[in-house]
Amino acid sequence: MDGDGHGSHTAAIAAGNNGIPVRIHGHEFGKASGMAPRARIAVYKALYRLFGGFIADVVAAIDQAVHDGVDILSLSVGPNSPPATTTTTFLNPFDATLLGAVKAGVFVVQAAGNGGPFPKTLVSYSPWITSVAAAIDDRRYKNHLFLGNGKILPGIGLSPCTHPNQTYTLVAANDVLLDSSVMKYSPSDCQRPEVLNKNLVEGNILLCGYSFNFVVGTASIKKVSETARSLGAIGFVLAVENVSPGTKFDPVPVGIPGILITDVTKSMDLIDYYNTSTPRDWTGRVKSFNGTGSIGNGLEPILHKSAPQVALFSARGPNIKDFRFQDADLLKPDILAPGSLIWAAWSPNGTDEPNYVGEGFAMMSGTSMAAPHIAGIAALVKQKHPHWSPAAIKSALMTTSTNLDRAGRPLQAQQYSETEAMKLVTATPFDYGSGHVNPRAALDPGLILDAGYEDYLGFLCTTPGIDVHEIRNYTNTPCNYSMGHPSNLNTPSITVSHLVKTQTVTRRVTNVAEEETYVITARMQPAVAIEANPPAMTLRPGASRKFTVSLTVRSVTGTYSFGEILMKGSRGHKVRIPVVAMGYWR
Repeated sequence: MDGDGHGSHTAAIAAGNNGIPVRIHGHEFGKASGMAPRARIAVYKALYRLFGGFIADVVAAIDQAVHDGVDILSLSVGPNSPPATTTTTFLNPFDATLLGAVKAGVFVVQAAGNGGPFPKTLVSYSPWITSVAAAIDDRRYKNHLFLGNGKILPGIGLSPCTHPNQTYTLVAANDVLLDSSVMKYSPSDCQRPEVLNKNLVEGNILLCGYSFNFVVGTASIKKVSETARSLGAIGFVLAVENVSPGTKFDPVPVGIPGILITDVTKSMDLIDYYNTSTPRDWTGRVKSFNGTGSIGNGLEPILHKSAPQVALFSARGPNIKDFRFQDADLLKPDILAPGSLIWAAWSPNGTDEPNYVGEGFAMMSGTSMAAPHIAGIAALVKQKHPHWSPAAIKSALMTTSTNLDRAGRPLQAQQYSETEAMKLVTATPFDYGSGHVNPRAALDPGLILDAGYEDYLGFLCTTPGIDVHEIRNYTNTPCNYSMGHPSNLNTPSITVSHLVKTQTVTRRVTNVAEEETYVITARMQPAVAIEANPPAMTLRPGASRKFTVSLTVRSVTGTYSFGEILMKGSRGHKVRIPVVAMGYWR
């Protein structure tokens, strides 16, 4: 039923079977597993290929799922424009419907969005939703083109290598046309084997150009490999000659040796070598093809220590409370999970990705892939603790997450440099929320910060500038202002977007383990002073205790300051709560 492929992919990440070999073109890339392989999947069709869909259909699907009794909703969807009916982000039809789902006890996960790396690009806003950012994991794929002049050009392509210890003649598509009248088909992108001369291509490596057609999807790498194969080529090279900023190149599995040279300077090296080694007559026709090369093995991944990292495309905070983009007193995203180059099931008739037409698996990137990781892990937490509320599960995931990479260094985020090349910067909670998910730790968090429907209403009612009548329209409940300030919502993060002088926020923790004594420490960047009280507390099993966090403006910098509350338990539990605040004189 999946005419796109995206739905099969995300469902498989959440709860696909365990130990399934991922085979494409006869090569096994490894064995895959969903996060909760024994969980049952219910899929509700609300969107359609190519066109997407309407919010009304998505709302109906959510309501139906809640009525059917699902435990977890995984939503790799989001509105593509602000709603016409409300200025408040938390009351857009999508978030308001999901508040109803959470009231019914359903844990709700949503992709943060793919508008990064720019600030305020999130499309998931509300405290009752778990908003997931996308990480790059330790697995990267690379390949190399070896030229006859000794140069080695890096590129990408999940392909087998050409015959070892052998080089092959390079022929460019434009030099092997059957006749010049075919120029109107832009033959250099190698989409049509019938315009190329098989006698000149057979046994050689075919050079093609990566045109704009590949970006818009009218040309595909899969089709290049089919063209090369049908002409008897040993392999192919696709060279990117000009790049629009922000183009992301994901490696694609192909059945014959093939490589995409994504770096324009390396493509120029290739073109220069080809031109100098390919003599022509006065009309420009090639006399003899003397350039040679070979293609490396791109099937094996390289494992990196500098992982995880926040992916370039992953949407960033700060969170906004209205569509005038005013900052909210709530941290988003909530958590980071793998979302780059993720192998999972694919619908063979899915049209979303021309490179995977007819395949049973695909490798995709996006916060769409990150969200179902959290949904499946949440299912495992729910299985171990069936009576936990959605907020309790979210708290367990967030407070046990990590803000260090595999090498023990602070997480880094991909970002654009001034030249629009990619660079790495130290990441902040606006990139990763509380940090990267740690599933095993989440099963035994020690303490949880719980909240329910009434608390979410209190958050809405105390949000400055919100329309009280609007809240009543959605909830049929009059406002209760006892929370005092939205920062006092009992979330596993603390955000004060407009800090003046000193503000004290309250949190309540509940012990879900044995009796334990926790020591509370707080640290913050120097522009804001932080203090937590009491400095220690002992909690019996099931007991709840409150603590306060005071934030004081030391200097006004015009930027956010970041910090954290760390609660260290005598039995080894660690509870970490990120803190973000921006100071003002008034």
